[in-house]
Amino acid sequence: MKFFKYILPIFISLTIISCSSDDDESTPVEVNEVEGLIKVQELTNSTHAVEIFTESGQFEQGYNEITIRVKDLATNVFVDDATMSWIPMMNMVSMSHSCPNSMLTKVSGMETIYRGYIVFQMAENADEGWNLMVNYSIAGEDFEAMSDISVPASAKQRVTTFMDAEGMRYVVALIAPENPDVMVNDITMGVYKMESMMSFPVVENYMIKLDPRMPSMGNHTSPNNEDLMYDASSEMYNGKLSLTMTGYWKLNLMILNEAGDVLKGEEVTETNESSSLFLEIEF
Repeated sequence: MKFFKYILPIFISLTIISCSSDDDESTPVEVNEVEGLIKVQELTNSTHAVEIFTESGQFEQGYNEITIRVKDLATNVFVDDATMSWIPMMNMVSMSHSCPNSMLTKVSGMETIYRGYIVFQMAENADEGWNLMVNYSIAGEDFEAMSDISVPASAKQRVTTFMDAEGMRYVVALIAPENPDVMVNDITMGVYKMESMMSFPVVENYMIKLDPRMPSMGNHTSPNNEDLMYDASSEMYNGKLSLTMTGYWKLNLMILNEAGDVLKGEEVTETNESSSLFLEIEF
């Protein structure tokens, strides 16, 4: 009887723990898949609301990483099985054109989140502006949602365009660092060729020579910079940017093609204080 006296409470305790553990495991954990992002706006049609998010809660002239999810208006449930694409368009007074942009793909490990990037090479103005169309397919049925969007000018030059000697136009965009610091920063840029008003493919295997300068401080440069080389896995250009103090920096650039020919930009010298091709950082 003494054996049962001591073993029975232990058995009951283990049973309670086991049941409690099973209950905890069966309770679904709700994950906020847009945590840390701010909604920019919604594109709606009669069936869905296409929610658009960025880290800042707005679009800006230059490179924008964009997150999208689609909500069924009848059920308030977010769609998890869509195939998506988009078309950004700048409507000018005399013409319309698109801009560099990536595919819109589902984020690995997420249920309802789709992500891509758009490089708005122009800012809106009083007479000209951007719209965005999102096309998507769910269970074989096609939908679209479109709306005007606001793309104000960036405070510093984060994107620039140039034309080479043969008349081909290019777009160069600063992607990183988003939050530069006094250190040797990883720097990433995108280079795109304007084949037509609607086609802006990634330019491969060029090189971007980098010479950062501080015009307000005697136009001094910094040590340990590395020119940007093409990375086939990301389809972007990566290098090293050395920032030795806070303030305004002009990132003087030279673009070289695969043959080593300079398409745009000049070296900074005592008689030439900046390149005609540059981007800007201030922090």
